[in-house]
Amino acid sequence: MRILITGATGFVGQALCQSLAAAGHSLAVVSRRPERAERQFADLGLTVVAADSSLAFKDWQPEGIVNLAGESIAGRRWSEDHKRELRRSRLETTEHLVMLCQQLAAEGHPPQVMVSGSAMGYYGAQPKAGEPDDVEIDEQATPHDDFNHRLCRDWEAAAMPVTEYGVRLAIIRTGLVMEADGGTLAKLLTPFKLGLGGRLGDGRHYMPWIHRHDMIRIIERLLADDSLSGAFNASAPHPVTNMGFTHALARGLGRPAILPLPAKALELGLGEMSTLLLEGARMVPARLLAAGFTFDYPTLDVAFADILSRK
Repeated sequence: MRILITGATGFVGQALCQSLAAAGHSLAVVSRRPERAERQFADLGLTVVAADSSLAFKDWQPEGIVNLAGESIAGRRWSEDHKRELRRSRLETTEHLVMLCQQLAAEGHPPQVMVSGSAMGYYGAQPKAGEPDDVEIDEQATPHDDFNHRLCRDWEAAAMPVTEYGVRLAIIRTGLVMEADGGTLAKLLTPFKLGLGGRLGDGRHYMPWIHRHDMIRIIERLLADDSLSGAFNASAPHPVTNMGFTHALARGLGRPAILPLPAKALELGLGEMSTLLLEGARMVPARLLAAGFTFDYPTLDVAFADILSRK
């Protein structure tokens, strides 16, 4: 399959490209710096074609699209300018992909499928462990209306028009992706190894998570399985609270985790962005499980045993 990927040079995208190439797919990537992207993948032994706009690939006629592009939501404090950039980077890229699908459909060969990004933030803030209405959040759950929800809602809505052009659309609402070379875990390993880790706030908020290996397997399944469309929670079947996450990581490293970071300190230091660290949803992958998807790393202890054995 010819697969066009946005966000290909990122933490998930690069590993995805390696897996797809190993499976024999032909790859094209959208990057603000296409020459650098091609060199980056060449260093990994991969041959990809790159351009700075998805519209440049009309003649290449992609059969599948994976849309992972977007400014890092945890990259810096959420000023109003940064919020606008978070929206622009997701919506503009997605709208260009819709335009590409429209053009290809007009010529009689639309892509078969688009797997498009979203995140656990779609559900907004949810009850903490032990609070009333503390229930598992599946794909039918009612979201709480906050900035995270609106960002993900509009990102998903921007992708929806591809279905008008005969493209099967699967949306992945991703939890925290776990691997040692990037994402949340990479930021936490050093302080936890030094015995400086601890819960955030009261530790009762949920942290939906997924091993990167399983994340890639989900994307590949959604690309290949014609029966799957709509929104899917891309998180392990056993969500944990921040306290549970803290204890599991400390166990995996054989270190104590006794230095909590008060919620007020996070709110003062990070402003509104602190909601990423202090709020979450007890998200479960109900639709993937119903489709028969089996996770290789269903629990944090199993995931950390794998990841930390390679550190």
